[in-house]
Parts: sequence; structure tokens; C-alpha cells
Amino acid sequence: MAGIQANGVGSGLDINGLVSQLVAAERQPLQQRIVRQETAATTKLSALGSLKGALGAFKSALESLKTTDAFEARKATSGDTDIFTVTATSKAVAGHYDVEVVRLAQAHQLSSDAFETDAVVGYGTLTITVGEESFDVEIDQEAATLADIRDAINAASDNKGVRATLLNTVEGVRLILTSSKSGESHAIQVSASGGDGGLEQLVYEAQGTQNLTETQAAQNAMIRIANFEVESDTNVFKDAVDGVTITAKKVSDGETVSLDIEFDSASVQSRVQKFVTEYNNLQSTLKRLGGYNAETKVAGALLGDSLLRSIESEIRRTLTEPVGGIAGDFTTLASIGITTDASGALKLDTTKLNAALEADQGAVARLFGSEEGVAAKLYAQVSARLESAGDIDSRTQRLNNELKAIERSKEALELRMAQIEARYRKQFTALDAMLAQMQNTSTYLAQQLDNIKKLGQS
Repeated sequence: MAGIQANGVGSGLDINGLVSQLVAAERQPLQQRIVRQETAATTKLSALGSLKGALGAFKSALESLKTTDAFEARKATSGDTDIFTVTATSKAVAGHYDVEVVRLAQAHQLSSDAFETDAVVGYGTLTITVGEESFDVEIDQEAATLADIRDAINAASDNKGVRATLLNTVEGVRLILTSSKSGESHAIQVSASGGDGGLEQLVYEAQGTQNLTETQAAQNAMIRIANFEVESDTNVFKDAVDGVTITAKKVSDGETVSLDIEFDSASVQSRVQKFVTEYNNLQSTLKRLGGYNAETKVAGALLGDSLLRSIESEIRRTLTEPVGGIAGDFTTLASIGITTDASGALKLDTTKLNAALEADQGAVARLFGSEEGVAAKLYAQVSARLESAGDIDSRTQRLNNELKAIERSKEALELRMAQIEARYRKQFTALDAMLAQMQNTSTYLAQQLDNIKKLGQS
């Protein structure tokens, strides 16, 4: 009689294979549900990130259009930028000026006599004055060379703006003191007290002892505008003309250079174009997130989402409505050359925009930047969506909490599967033992039958 056939330990039952298959069968539907939930939450979280980014870029474009001051841009032009450069703010008034650069600003510089490299100059106290401010430098008897004095000046914690350096010349070493700021109000003076009197060699007083040599005078810059002189302790002249900053570069040797100030229509046009571009980028993002592609049969991550629909309708309504509180020919975006095409994207007619700016710059400014202006209203709306307690952040927080809950579900699933695996293993181990016992019994009975058969034959 043939015994029960089995493979492996005991009965030969493939416990590991059976347990793995049964656990996998129980895990699959639960794990698939968790994966679907995680994928949906992650996809929506990514979509909200894309939406927030597009709104942020649109807000940035609105920043430069949300006030009427933004349309007061002025362009200042120098007739020779090697002589001076110029910038202008919205306070500048259009006009023409002739500018002469008479002199440039200089920082005060003093030089000592020549000393041997390691010669002791003296010790005591140096009092250095820069303009109206002074500081003391203590020179120790054991550190009294020019190099020591240089280091002590530069290391002074209350140094008011003097740089000390050494100049190695054919006659010897010289101490050079240079004011860190240009102009007559930052001239240097040096006095000495105490010690052995050797520091007297470094004294320089504007109206007294001058043991240092003035190698460069403290000098203010000077320009002439419309034949009137203007001075500055630097080469920058701010508001010499209201709202205009002139930076002198080189003396003009008695020649005048033109300075022209005019309305900067190119700057305004560039900012309006950026507004159009970023709106179109936002519109493209909204379509991708909330639309359905019939060809690929792929739906956007926020298809049918109320938040997306609300943002889209709010922005579109603000773009198309006439601006309240203003009158005249320019009360809508279309009236200045910004229209919508069949796809919902904006188009800018630069010729029409420039004509509107030339005809009534103030009206265009109010269209965008007045209290009810397009850019002002859109900026407020977008800012509300993007604030920390706004719609997008609240939705993002909920999705993050959902993902945390999903992680806990994963952990619970693993624990449950471990328990199920242990139960199946226990059951199949018992079955294995029972089958092994049955196999042993079968083998024993077969042997006994064979013995009986042999006895009968004998």
C-alpha cells in the first residue's frame, strides 16, 4: 500500500507558500484602498502647490500695478554716462537740464615722513579726529614702530573711519592715514599727548602743527545745474533736482552734459505685459488642474473642485467688469488694448495701450491702481487666497492631516497582517503535524500488511 505523499518538513506541506499567499490575498484589497487614498491626497496636495505658485506669480505681477503711483514712472537720461549717470523716481517732473561736473569728491589722506623699517617712533596717546568725532589710540612703549602704530589704529574698537597703511618707499617706510569717507566733513586731524614725545612726529592740525603731509585734500564733489552750484561729500547728488539722483563719474572740463527726464512709458508697458503673461500662466494652470482632456481621457486633479471654480470666476469677473468710481474713455481693460481671446487668454495691443497712456496717463493709472481698480482688487483677492489662514492653506493642512492618518492606517495594516500571518502559520503548523502523524501511521500499516503477506506465502 502506498503512503501519503508530501514534501518538506513533517508532512512536506509548503507552509511558507500557503501562508504568504493567504496573507497577500487578505492584504491586497486593504492595501489598494490605502494606496488609492494616498495617491488622491498626494495628487491634490501637488495640485494645490501648483495653484499657489501660479497665484503667487500673478500677485507679483499685480504688485507693480496696484497703486496709481506705479504709473508715475520716470525715465532719466544722461547725455554722457562717462561723465554722470542718473536715475529718477515718480516725484521727478519732466524737463531738460544742462549739467557740468566741476570736481569729484576726495577722501582726506595724510603721510608721515620716512622712517627706517624697525625704527621706534614713540609712545603715548594719539587722538585722531575725523570731522567732528575723535578716538584715542594708546601706543605702548614696547610696540612703538610704524607697523605697531598702524595696527593699533586699525584695531581701535571706536575707530571713527580712518584706515592706516604702510608705504615702502626708497626713502623708507611711511605711515599713510586715509579717511574711509570722502568730503570736507570727514577731514583727519591728529594730536599727541603723554609718552616720550616721539608721537609729535605724527601730529597734523588744520590750523596748527602739520608734521604729516597732506597727499590728498578732503574735497566735496561739485556740479553745476542750470548754472547753479551744488555740492556733496560723495559723488552722489540726491534730489538736487526733485526725485532725481545724479552720480558724478568724471570731471566734464567745463562742458555741460544734457539731463532729460520724461514719462517712462516703456516701463509701464513692460509691467502691463507681465500682468498679461502671468494671468495667462495662471489661466493655463487653472485649466490643467480643473479640466478634462478628451483625447487622453485624463482629468485634472481638481476637476469639479469648488475652490478652483471660485478662484477662476472671481478673477474673471474682476477682469471684465468696468471699474467703478471712474469716468471717461478708459474704464475697462479692453479700452486700453487688453482683450480676451476664444481660449480665455488675455492679449495686449501695445499700440492701443501707448495711445491711451499718451491721451490720459492718469485715467490708465486709475483703471489699474485706484481703490476699485483692476490690479488693486485682484491683488486683494489673490492675497486673501494666499494668506496663512486662507482657503489654499486650510485645504493643504487638511490634506497633510489626511496623509498622516493614512500613515497610521499603513502601520495598523502591517500589525494586522502580522497577526493574521501568525494565526495562519499556527494553523498550518498544526495541520502539518497531523499530516505527518497520518503519514507515519500509513507507513506502519503498510509494513504490517507486507509482513502478513510474507507469512501467508511462507
